[in-house]
Amino acid sequence: MKSHIIHTVILFTMLSALTSCLEEKEGVIIDPDDFYQNESQCISALNGCYIPLNSIYSFTFLMATEGVTDLASANNSAQYDAKLMISPAGCGCGTTVWQQCYIGVRNANACVYGIENSPMTDKEKAPLLAEAKVIRAFYYYILTSFFGNIPFYRDYIRTDEDLTRISSLPRMDAFETRESLIEELEGCVEDLPQKRTTDIEGNRIGAPVGWMLIAKMSMWNGEWDRALAAIDHLDAIYGDLSQYPLGDLWFSKKNTPESILEIQHEYVAGGIDYTSNCASALMPHPRISGTCTYNNVDIPELGDKATCWSPVRPTAYMRSTIMPANVQDDRRDMNMVSTWKGHDFTSTWMGPKFWCFGMYASKDSNNYPVFRYADAVLMAAECYCETGEYEKAIARYDTVRDRAGASRYGTFKSYIRLIEEIRKERGRELFGEFQRKFDLVRWGLWYQNTLLYNSYSLVQENIRPCHEYYPIPDEQVRASGGALDNNEYAKYGL
Repeated sequence: MKSHIIHTVILFTMLSALTSCLEEKEGVIIDPDDFYQNESQCISALNGCYIPLNSIYSFTFLMATEGVTDLASANNSAQYDAKLMISPAGCGCGTTVWQQCYIGVRNANACVYGIENSPMTDKEKAPLLAEAKVIRAFYYYILTSFFGNIPFYRDYIRTDEDLTRISSLPRMDAFETRESLIEELEGCVEDLPQKRTTDIEGNRIGAPVGWMLIAKMSMWNGEWDRALAAIDHLDAIYGDLSQYPLGDLWFSKKNTPESILEIQHEYVAGGIDYTSNCASALMPHPRISGTCTYNNVDIPELGDKATCWSPVRPTAYMRSTIMPANVQDDRRDMNMVSTWKGHDFTSTWMGPKFWCFGMYASKDSNNYPVFRYADAVLMAAECYCETGEYEKAIARYDTVRDRAGASRYGTFKSYIRLIEEIRKERGRELFGEFQRKFDLVRWGLWYQNTLLYNSYSLVQENIRPCHEYYPIPDEQVRASGGALDNNEYAKYGL
């Protein structure tokens, strides 16, 4: 996604600002029957499908996916997601995720309909249709990972009858939703450019995102061989992981060759201003006003204008068990720091991987990684372990360890030991990248691991098994006429 995708004013997207997820409003600005006449118009409409991503990937989403897990916590009593004060009546970032994902779904549905009915040739349509379907699948991937069972539809809304029917859809089993999406992607992803995202003009969604989604959703469904088949395509595109420098993992390094999907940001004083705000909760705290002093250490690179909030911090489990200080691993000093250039902080903070250098106020102009190739390599390790191909699993695990300058696995002893080590390695490699909760939920470990290792008192006080998934916002349940429910939350009086 090049900056022009983010900053272009797209009429198609404007109608999204008037809606909230399944509560569709009247007043369509673009009629797909009239608009999708050529490739340029189709691309303009597709650009609008990317826009909701920018609202989803923010400080609150970071809290929900990383800040309330076994590896990180945030003693932020002002932030509902950080203290797990989540219920159908107060969904925290769940409201934004629900609304923006369904806006993205609706935009993609309109694109699919418009492109399918375009006068262009089938050859011209194919990659555009595939891009729309991959974007739609991504929003559903987020929805099923975040909420579990959710309403699923592909319809373009044309009439009041369509609107009534869609608004009254119940939850669909997440397994079935993913199965439907996987089948659709398998039928279209080869129509997209089979090359690295950074080699695609504008960093648009291409085949790598499609293959990654197939693999991710297949793993959620326990279909290990199907996931491996998709990862084989990523291997063919990306090659040897060792060619991608470890230093490229910093969020401030944008659109590096290893990238599969990033959320794009840009800040120019007095000019383009598309930013988010995660870095405000990921840098040493506090900053002395008017200085470059952060937690008693001068860091001129961070500037003297950054706004720092109550921060996310590595848990004791992350610091002492997952990445202890006395074990060689080149990622440790990127993931967390207790010193900076010979000067000691008073605590351990998230490391420079997450910092925004020269940040103005809370305008974080870093890109946020969603998918990258090392993730796929570790996914392959997990799949091979689950299918009993332990030597292949260890080889994939060692590939990631080698790049980090860390020790190799050694001799295989048991499935239990290997799968546990692969899960820990995902924590080391993907720390802070909006994935930890999704992994823990997929493994059935989020509640027990968070309860055991996240020491924030309000998390300990508020956590319930139902918090594994976010509730559907009350207003959406009411709008569905009772078709939707939050029965799991009702069990706990929430």
